[in-house]
Amino acid sequence: MYQIKKIIVCLDQSDMDETLVKFAAFIAKTNQSKKIYFTNVIRNLSIPKDILAEFPNLISNMVKERENQMKKVVAKNFDSNIKVSSSFIVKEGQLSKKILKLANEKSADLILVGRKTSLPGSGVVSQRLARRASCSLLIVPENSQPKVKKLLVPSDFSDYSKDALEEAIEIAEKNEGKSEIICQNVYAVPSGYHFTGKSYEEFSEIMLQNATINYKKFIRKIDTKSSKIKPLYTKDEDDDPVVDIISKAGEIKADMIIIGAKGRTAATALFIGSMAERLIQMNDKVPLLVTRPKGKNAGIIEYILEI
Repeated sequence: MYQIKKIIVCLDQSDMDETLVKFAAFIAKTNQSKKIYFTNVIRNLSIPKDILAEFPNLISNMVKERENQMKKVVAKNFDSNIKVSSSFIVKEGQLSKKILKLANEKSADLILVGRKTSLPGSGVVSQRLARRASCSLLIVPENSQPKVKKLLVPSDFSDYSKDALEEAIEIAEKNEGKSEIICQNVYAVPSGYHFTGKSYEEFSEIMLQNATINYKKFIRKIDTKSSKIKPLYTKDEDDDPVVDIISKAGEIKADMIIIGAKGRTAATALFIGSMAERLIQMNDKVPLLVTRPKGKNAGIIEYILEI
């Protein structure tokens, strides 16, 4: 997996900013990141021309005010001992488009955004960013703490699950092996199991054995280094594996959920997978890292920005 050298942090002048700045500091320290772009996007301004003519410095003053507010929150919450170059960028326009364009221009490795539940404001459009960004996305719920002691990696043993597990291993390595990785596979008993002559319990055991065999094949393809990886098999009783993932994350007190974006080529780049989509929608308690091999969306970014 690539190194997280350049980070974009999406701030919006709410209390969420303090949490995001603390996460940015944590990530920068563990990855020895080189550059952080603290960014704020002002919605499209519809200011009449005659007003702008009368007050020509209106927009520039607004931008300067936003920059100063970002600098204050960063000075308060970012560890000054962490040596990293920072820039403060204020953009005007549609939030997701401006962030996507900035990430593309700066060749960012990670976009850091907030997930609000009780704080005012709409927050950042995480779903659109997850689909269209050319790098990974970390979605941080409000009041989260930057820790990586327990990492939950949902897996269907696919290539993009491999990306997610390798990212978890990389994080664990940077945490000096103190992180525990739980690789969760959610399996289900197919509705037509009774045609086999087996009972529900018998076919459930067959599905579990199949998942166990597939995990062993899957893990053999991965360099686990010195990481502790624990397989976890969860039977889906309600045809909703995302609920099982979120429930397990809460049960084990996971510090982060890591899932791979499904799109790995230009043809599939806009598809991050139904599980990742629903995790973004439903999970509001645990930081969620959506991993994407850097540059996989790069070939269509210019087109997307015109949509």
